[in-house]
Amino acid sequence: MNKSELIDAVADKANLTKADAARAVDAFIDTVTEALKKGDSVTLIGFGTFTIKERAERQGRNPRTGEPMVIKAAKIPAFKPGKTLKDAVQ
Repeated sequence: MNKSELIDAVADKANLTKADAARAVDAFIDTVTEALKKGDSVTLIGFGTFTIKERAERQGRNPRTGEPMVIKAAKIPAFKPGKTLKDAVQ
């Protein structure tokens, strides 16, 4: 499912226009993004938790040359599904 399909599904389930559903989906994405930028986590009980994980600096290889290189430390977004979501998928 891509973003436009998600918007269509939200519009159908919530009885909204596609424009209203698009604004709602965009607002959700923006809100989660802003919270993660601040270092907060976003927990939706039963669905899951969006967090930021820190990846340590590590050694890697340049795939073209095979030369060793250092891959810098980074903060990456992560999602941990909740029990209800896990159970629904199984």
